[in-house]
Amino acid sequence: MAERYHDSWEPVLKPLMKQDYMRRLSLYVQQERRSSLVFPPEELVFNAFKLTAFDAVKVVILGQDPYHNDGQAHGLSFSVPKGMALPPSLRNIYAELATDIPGFTIPSAGDLTSWAQQGVLLLNATLTVRAHEAASHQKKGWEEFTDQIIRQISEKRNNVVFILWGSYAQKKSVLIDESKHLVLKAVHPSPLSVYRGFFGCQHFSKANAYLLSAGKSAIDWQP
Repeated sequence: MAERYHDSWEPVLKPLMKQDYMRRLSLYVQQERRSSLVFPPEELVFNAFKLTAFDAVKVVILGQDPYHNDGQAHGLSFSVPKGMALPPSLRNIYAELATDIPGFTIPSAGDLTSWAQQGVLLLNATLTVRAHEAASHQKKGWEEFTDQIIRQISEKRNNVVFILWGSYAQKKSVLIDESKHLVLKAVHPSPLSVYRGFFGCQHFSKANAYLLSAGKSAIDWQP
């Protein structure tokens, strides 16, 4: 499994992989893959940890589940591979970026790999899902695993921006030491809630301002 994530995550992930709940989760996901279609593909489940090194994390954007339609999920929250239509939430994220970041132009592709490579950990709370069944792998162990990831980043890193959209993500703020990190909260960018405070939240420019104030480089949000 080590080849699926960056070496810098080894001290964090290796102890977690040995936990009983992770063994049970692994067996569950293997059984699911034998009996049904599961997203993302096995080699991309830990893609966020492969593209963003632990010691390079500057921003965490927390999602809930992988996309559950064919070809969408590739292990990065809110992101879809090149060639896929933009999901509604990502369209709204781009719309906010266009008003928040000078010069940002809305792209036709939804692949956010370039964000990940700059230190934006695009983390879903649940890392797998049964095809076409939203939330089908919730409460099987993934949340315990990703909660530990958030805790470890909070404890071992400094001046990280945690971006929490929607009530589900905002509940994770209890895992974060806000005396040493910036936590940004807003409603979810889905069409159901986007006009209730996501548009105009300016999280991207606020994140960059904080990073610069901490002596770090800003994120180029143009994918």
